[in-house]
Amino acid sequence: MALRDRLLATPLLVTLSALSGVAMFLPAAHATLTDAHRVAQGFFYSGMLVLILTGMVWLATSNWRPRNVARSQLASLVGAYALMPVIFAIPVTQAVPDTSFTNAWFEMVSCFTTTGASVYDTPGRLSATLHLWRATVGWLGGLFILVTATAILAPMNLGGVEVMSGRAPGRGADGLSQITRVADPSQRFLRYTLLLFPIYSGLTLLLWLLLMIAGEVNLLALIHAMGTLSTSGIGTDGDLSGLRTGLVGEALIVLFLMLAITRRFLPGTQFALMQGPLRRDPEVRLATILIATTTAVLFFRHFIGAIEVEATDDAASALRALWGTFFMAVSFLTTTGYESGEWAAARSWSGLPSPGLVLLGLAIIGGGVATTAGGVKLLRVYALFRHGERELEKLIHPSSIGGQGQQARRLRREGAYFAWLFFMLFALSIAVSTAALSLMNLPFEDALVLTLAALSTTGQLADLAGAAPIRYAELETAAKVFLAMVMVVGRLETLALLALFAPSSWQR
Repeated sequence: MALRDRLLATPLLVTLSALSGVAMFLPAAHATLTDAHRVAQGFFYSGMLVLILTGMVWLATSNWRPRNVARSQLASLVGAYALMPVIFAIPVTQAVPDTSFTNAWFEMVSCFTTTGASVYDTPGRLSATLHLWRATVGWLGGLFILVTATAILAPMNLGGVEVMSGRAPGRGADGLSQITRVADPSQRFLRYTLLLFPIYSGLTLLLWLLLMIAGEVNLLALIHAMGTLSTSGIGTDGDLSGLRTGLVGEALIVLFLMLAITRRFLPGTQFALMQGPLRRDPEVRLATILIATTTAVLFFRHFIGAIEVEATDDAASALRALWGTFFMAVSFLTTTGYESGEWAAARSWSGLPSPGLVLLGLAIIGGGVATTAGGVKLLRVYALFRHGERELEKLIHPSSIGGQGQQARRLRREGAYFAWLFFMLFALSIAVSTAALSLMNLPFEDALVLTLAALSTTGQLADLAGAAPIRYAELETAAKVFLAMVMVVGRLETLALLALFAPSSWQR
């Protein structure tokens, strides 16, 4: 077998492990340039160790072939979220001497699932290199979910694609048969990685350059660019109040968050509903309505509060409050979780606390299908809305026939059915996870907020959605481990896990 064929036949987990080892040399180089030699040694030696062990595993698995290719890809997807955070945590334990492996592992699970929850929330706790590593892991997690959504989940009618195709998740006319025509699981993954990586990294580089041109510090601009493209919301602080660029930087971040609302701007799988003009894209239309409604309602709420404190004559504060509200709506709808620097100005203008329940609702809805955003997904909510609209029409005109083409009818019928199925599984996951955390001596409100933050991959909800901020560092070890598993469930979605363990996928 030629070397190229052996490389293409490499198991997916081995490929990911090798890439993680290579990624460790970036923070090692940064630490070397900033004279943090101890941190540089931790990342360099960890990267060399991972590459050596990966090479040994690659030699041992060179003749491995999956019996069931489709199930092997789903198992590799689950295995990636089980193995990669362990590898990513190795240099963290070396660079942070007074931390436990559990905390380092939890941090890497949060970053790789693009959740953005952090146990190292004390200012100055981590060096600039470690913040760069957190952002890099989150950026790699965003790239990973973009590739897997196209290469693995979409052909199997998972990840929201089942709403458009109308076929059962995990199977279909072009589902498993399309995957089983691929000789090896890694080939499809590598092909789409080579397709998406230049664009994903190019957009990150563009945002980085724009933020630096606007006046931001080089490293902070890179971290925020990575956190924006991956929707992880990772930064050196929990909010954007420290941005030197101010409103300009936040406007640039909002512009690039459009990539988390619809997949139409990225190559790969192009769905039928994304072929028309942008104004007819159901995800864009629904996101526009939600953002505009949320901004108007919250600004009106702050305006009423400002009337009570007689602050309505301050036009500058009103405009800052309006922008802060708009930015927060976009940030949490895309499950990014960045807090606007003007969000505090809105609260001080009106004297009212943060409406955490609204932010929870936006994060639950989530962003677009096959994007880095989490949540239920805009398309599923849209399908349920159209189904409800059609049912109301039938109540008024029982003999009417729904129009707008075959695709729209499929979306209202089979698509709405699968959307409702996923929503019920999501609600069941919320109930089970909240009950489990409550049994770990957490108050019910805290357990609910932490569950929604993990399932929607919006870890910043712990700081903003509750009556008081919830610190992940103060949680017990059992709660951290459980929340990490919930993050993986929220990132993979329950339908993909059910497809993996379904008896029909056990056949060879």
